[in-house]
This record gives sequence, C-alpha cells and structure tokens, in this order.
Amino acid sequence: MTAIPLSVAPMMDWTDRHCRYFHRLLSRNTLLYTEMVTTGAVLHGDRERLLGFDAAEHPVALQLGGSDPADLAACARIAEEWGYDEVNLNVGCPSDRVQSGRFGACLMAEPDLVARLIGAMREAVSIPVTVKSRIAIDEMEEWPTLERFVRTVSATGCTHFIVHARKAWLKGLSPKENRDVPPLRYELVHRLKQEFPHLTIAINGGIRSLDEALAHLPALDSVMIGRAAYETPYLLADADRRVFHDASADQPDRHAVVAAMADYAEEARRTRGTPLAAISRHMLGLFQGLPGARAWRRHISENAHLPGAGPEVLIQAAALVRRGRGGAEDDTGADGAAAA
Repeated sequence: MTAIPLSVAPMMDWTDRHCRYFHRLLSRNTLLYTEMVTTGAVLHGDRERLLGFDAAEHPVALQLGGSDPADLAACARIAEEWGYDEVNLNVGCPSDRVQSGRFGACLMAEPDLVARLIGAMREAVSIPVTVKSRIAIDEMEEWPTLERFVRTVSATGCTHFIVHARKAWLKGLSPKENRDVPPLRYELVHRLKQEFPHLTIAINGGIRSLDEALAHLPALDSVMIGRAAYETPYLLADADRRVFHDASADQPDRHAVVAAMADYAEEARRTRGTPLAAISRHMLGLFQGLPGARAWRRHISENAHLPGAGPEVLIQAAALVRRGRGGAEDDTGADGAAAA
C-alpha cells in the first residue's frame, strides 16, 4: 500500500468521530486516526460508541492499546469488519494507566512481545497493521533501542512504523510533560529510514505547520501532525494542494465548514442525541488568527453547553468573524488569542 503522506495523530479526548468529521471537511486526503481504544473496551464495551464513524471520514485508522495477542487479533478483525482502513498498535503512550495495563510506551522494552502482537494482528486481517512508538523509554539508549525495536517487529512482515521522535520517561514525567520535555530527535527517525529503506517510516512530534511537514517528506514517507492540527485546524485546508498535489483542490471556506458542521450537529442530535458541546469543542480553533476569533470562541464556550443548544449557536458564532471582500475571511488584524 502506498503511504499516505500526511495524517492527524490519535489523541486521547480529542480525535473522536466529531473531530474527525470536522477535519475531513478541511482535507479530503489526510489520514485520520481514532483515539486509542483498549482491547478490553472493544471486546466488552459499546462498539457503536467506541468504533462508530461516518463514511465521510475515510481514510480512517483505528488505534488499539493492548498486550494480549489473541485479544489484539480479535480487535483487529472487528476493526476490519467495521470498515477501518488500517489498524494501529499503540507503543507510545506514556500514561500511568496505560503502563498498569502493560501497553503503550512500556512495550518498547519488549520488542519480542510486540512482534508477537503484530504477527497475531497481521494474521487476522487483510488491512494494514501499523505501529506507533517512541524512540526509546527511560534510561534506554535511543538509537540502539529504536533500531532493535524496528528490526525485531519488522521481521513479522510489518512495514509501517510511525515514530514520535522523543524518548518517553515513564518515571518522573507526566504524560503532558512527555509531549514537550524530552528533546526531539528527528535525526534518528531519518536515520531509521536510511537503515531500513524498504520500510514505510512516518515522523511525529512537534510539527506545527505544513511547511515543517513538507521539510521532512523528501526523506521520509509520511508526517503525522498532532496538537497543531487540533489547535489550529485550518492548517489542514491547504494539505490537499500542497501535500497531496491536488491542483483541483480549493481551500474550503471557513464559514462553509461551519455551515456543514451545523448540519452535522443537527443530524447527530436527531439520531444519537449528541449534545452540541461534544461537537463544537473541536471547532474552537477554526478562526484562529482572524478578527473575531476570540468572539467566536467565547460565544461557543458560553452557549454550546446550555440545555437545548442547537446548531444555530455555531452560525451565530461564525457571524461574529469578519469577512473580507468577496465573502472570504479577512486575514489581517489577528487578535492573537491562543486557541482554547
């Protein structure tokens, strides 16, 4: 399978189905990931709530957390049955909860186990099975750890590795600190591609713009953007043209995106009882950098959670953002407020 050159990272509490639908309105081609879902949740929980997605979200991948080969194989089969385009194993999350369940970044210390997990998943499905990891954990030396991990796991036939270019410190740093404190070592991910040219290697961590993403792509197969895609989502609006080289792709108008999300919110409320705030929270950064962006955020924050709030809240909030000539947003005079 040809690598998709740009994706949005799986992010807990962020990349749910509403966020992914919103992101898809901004880019037709970018690969979207679910939040991490544990094998126990998939096997015993509410699958419609955990796994349900809109057909418009394709291409979309399910990220799993677990450490039992049989459970992961069963969940991979379920992912394929539900129509996901890829299933990904989380070997990068540093949270205490994940460690206590023996999955996430702590698995980097057990590459032979990860190889068994990936082997079981690959035997169970025909869709791609991929791995997302760190470069190392705790006191482990970075390059030998990363090289051995990829060499061991790739022996199963797994060809696609997404590497967050930071070490994870499971002792001493919080999950939030692990996203920022350990230094980025992009050069190790580039070295990985040089050492394993036959593998698909994607880089993740600290990439804030399409310019930064494009700087990696000549040497790597793919770039994964995380918080920047969530906090300033409109950066995805130029991805189809710049990253996927789709000359026919026009930047979506932000107000048109709001109108589409208002329709989506009404449908979600009618069919699933979804409260507006569950959807609107993902949209707060849409007008970041434009006059009225602060008013947009404030109106949503003050009204979307109220009983009976409907999609009109989004339309009212968007009306507070000034348009330039011809109906396009005026990009001058940014208010400078950080995305909520």
